[in-house]
Amino acid sequence: MTIARTYPAGVTSWVDLEVPDLDDLELAAQFYGGLFGWTFAPATPDQAPFRYLIARLDGQDAAGLGGPASPQRPGDTQWTTYVAVDDTDATAAAVERAGGRVVLPPADAGEGGRSALCADPEGALFGLFQTRRRLGAQVTNQPGAWNFSDLHTADPAGAPAFYTSLFGWEVADLGFARMVRRPGYGDHLEATTDPGIRERQSGAMVPPGFADAIGWVAPLTPGEAAHWHVTFTVADRDDSAAAAERLGGTVVRSSTSDWTREAVVADPFGAQFTLSQFTPPG
Repeated sequence: MTIARTYPAGVTSWVDLEVPDLDDLELAAQFYGGLFGWTFAPATPDQAPFRYLIARLDGQDAAGLGGPASPQRPGDTQWTTYVAVDDTDATAAAVERAGGRVVLPPADAGEGGRSALCADPEGALFGLFQTRRRLGAQVTNQPGAWNFSDLHTADPAGAPAFYTSLFGWEVADLGFARMVRRPGYGDHLEATTDPGIRERQSGAMVPPGFADAIGWVAPLTPGEAAHWHVTFTVADRDDSAAAAERLGGTVVRSSTSDWTREAVVADPFGAQFTLSQFTPPG
């Protein structure tokens, strides 16, 4: 029996993209379906003024596409990362007390759960999601699926304090990067969907606490505004980047590290995300 993937409070759990209008929603489904092999299931009635599609990979929930986007959202189309919470209303109130802003107030997302859209003190958007019927991404860290979301900020050392106060995160400076951890998440994975996680990560090259990792903090690149940046896993960076261009996207830049080969891509609506091929040493 397949065990459903669940997300404790404070763990990033879902990503979605809202596009300007319904025609764009069809184009977005064609682009991402062609790039990642996603299929789509409607989560809203066809006649509803707002439509939401659940993107599926191998029959499992992978991400969401919606439209038309709310007028309260910023003008730039961008991927949104959601954090699992036990109480969306209470957490939204805590966001404002901590110096953030509630952009879209708590509301029921059909039978799936209850969500809100917020902004941190720098203006980076993130979502809150209190699960009901929908549990969050059921497929991750494999080609075509969500890998991580990273906070891109002008203040990598100070900006995470807003989130640690809300979600109990810890940020570890590894020298080459800042890793965001939700303590106890590795225990949850080991007890549910990934019983071999600690054994698999026992090698000397894996940072301490990596089983609890939920994301990274990165400095802004020139011209960037603060935001949560979404990364998807691919089998081959170059093949996927070429496919993105054939489908109407643009490759913004590429990079290679000891562990990954990556490409930042802008989709046909300008929303940027990263394609990441895992290439560990040896």
